[in-house]
Amino acid sequence: MTPSFDNLRVLSLESRRAKEMASLISSYGGRPVSAPSMREVPLESNAEAMAFADVLERDGFDLVILLTGVGTRTLIAVVERVKGGRDAFLAALKRTKILARGPKPVAVLREVGIVPWLTAPEPNTWREVLAVLDEKRQELSLAGKRVAVQEYGAANPDLLAGLEQRGARVTRVPVYQWALPEDTGPLEAAVRAIAAGEIDVALFTTATQVVHLLKVAQSLGLAEAVRRGLAACVVGSIGPTTSEEMREHGIAPDVVPEHPRMGFLVREAAGRAREVLSVKRR
Repeated sequence: MTPSFDNLRVLSLESRRAKEMASLISSYGGRPVSAPSMREVPLESNAEAMAFADVLERDGFDLVILLTGVGTRTLIAVVERVKGGRDAFLAALKRTKILARGPKPVAVLREVGIVPWLTAPEPNTWREVLAVLDEKRQELSLAGKRVAVQEYGAANPDLLAGLEQRGARVTRVPVYQWALPEDTGPLEAAVRAIAAGEIDVALFTTATQVVHLLKVAQSLGLAEAVRRGLAACVVGSIGPTTSEEMREHGIAPDVVPEHPRMGFLVREAAGRAREVLSVKRR
């Protein structure tokens, strides 16, 4: 039997993939409520990225950790735009050990003919990054090594601390950051709908969506009402990082698919929504 939301109201906080998410929700019989919660903002100054490129081209790093596909692609584009070419930068990347956090940075590297030294397995969190490095410590001990970390949106203090505890000299390379959408109207409407009990299922695919939803809720004086509203609906989460962010704010995820992919999240939420709601709203 195909899982179905059976006409439940399903909140999506996706931005770039909002249409795709809404289509998925509809295909499983849900009524999608789209509230884009974030936008990618290139850093106004790319000083850190260019400094990284200069040092890399002089073989100044022992390891480069690429955390996202968007960040990797943006980094290459920044170097090409500022330097008027990217050949020297790509050649330096090829000479350097690269750890890719998951399939997205791997795909970008493949486009430019680079194969990473290591790839962190699912669910692709900082824990897997450190674990795979520990497995390879005979080949590359981090003690005293120069490690560059391409960041996405915000620094990951757990990853940075873990690298430093292993003796690495870490250089952060911020490439882009997340901001609230220019039009926060849909997100504000979603906050009010959750607070009023008008949402049955809320799906989160990144930790930043959690942060931004609560930030807007706080600005409207509805933070506690939103927490109560989420406690009364089905909350879906992709991956440990998103779930950890929820728990830090007192929100318990109900559906966490084994594979951290949007399609798996929607399907599993559709299959369990009625059961979870019957318990929560009893």
